[in-house]
Amino acid sequence: MSTESVDRYYPGLEGVIANETAIANVEGKEGAGGLEYRGYSIEDLATGASYEETAFLLLHGDLPTSSQLREFDGRLRSSRTLPLPLVDLYRQIPSSIHPMDVLRTSVSVLSHYDPEVNAPPTDHAANVRKAERMIAQMATAVAYRERISKGLDLVAPREDLDHSANFLNMVNGQVPSETMRRAFDLSLVLYTEHELNASTFSARVTVSTLSDIYSGIVAAIGTLKGPLHGGANEEAWKVLEQVGSPENAESWIQDALARKERIMGFGHRVYKTGDPRARILKEYCTRLAAEVGDDRWERIAEPIEQAVTSQKNLPPNVDWPSARLYHYMNLDIELYTPIFAMARVAGWSAHVIEQLDHNRLMRPRARYIGPPNREIKPIEQR
Repeated sequence: MSTESVDRYYPGLEGVIANETAIANVEGKEGAGGLEYRGYSIEDLATGASYEETAFLLLHGDLPTSSQLREFDGRLRSSRTLPLPLVDLYRQIPSSIHPMDVLRTSVSVLSHYDPEVNAPPTDHAANVRKAERMIAQMATAVAYRERISKGLDLVAPREDLDHSANFLNMVNGQVPSETMRRAFDLSLVLYTEHELNASTFSARVTVSTLSDIYSGIVAAIGTLKGPLHGGANEEAWKVLEQVGSPENAESWIQDALARKERIMGFGHRVYKTGDPRARILKEYCTRLAAEVGDDRWERIAEPIEQAVTSQKNLPPNVDWPSARLYHYMNLDIELYTPIFAMARVAGWSAHVIEQLDHNRLMRPRARYIGPPNREIKPIEQR
């Protein structure tokens, strides 16, 4: 056996090609950098496709026709209801438990009630149907748990609202403005897929054992919870809260940079010249700030963004503007990562299905750095 794969070590697997995929391309057009879903640039999808269209693209391979979209959207709207035992469970879980922990449990429980729970894990069509149900139900799960944890009455899903408007209505108890609905929908489009990130890799590793799609999504949610991955959007908001006012922004960031503190919401393992998703969302932050009549957070964010980009060469990533975007929507900080998950489930599912369609068990190697071979001494000699 060749020792090359063992001898060469890549910390964090950086730069290692572990899968071939037809789902996402983070190198962009002609390797110039960017993001594409199944060949469509994120910039074009941001202006020309809804979350429902984007989810269809990821699961079914191409953007839908009008009839396909109507049928797909109808399936999502009719699948939003949760099993009553799961809703009852939300009332038993302490309100102090992080929503990501509750969402992880929710998906596991939802698997028990899936009508195709016993379908073979490699059944492509069944997996697509399961994925569609998860897209619909995870949004309801996040909203219901939020309302229950605050002691509020539940707001039932409305089939006359699209995915984004329905979610915001279930959380806030009112139908959002069109600007707010569009901004939230856009954030879901931008969050829904990103090649072989940590949570997606976790999902693919899990199902490479021929485990089921729900197990893969549970693994992905657990991975996304960490502050170095999905939790980064929560940490980005905490940065803004620490600064507190536009007048403090310049001195705060210069002091933080002098202390060599890591500023969450900046830099990316893949994008060295800037995250295209951040550039798209920033415009909507400005729009929503104007709509709610409070641009304080934009005035705090701007000098921080300029300083970190110019002095550290770390442009903002998508978590930096999304934290502000969700604040303008009156969404609690602990909802930020669950929202990421309910968007990304479409991408996770596409990768799980792709893995199961062309499966090979993932079994990498590790370089051993422990003591050399040793003999066991009798216990009285140790």
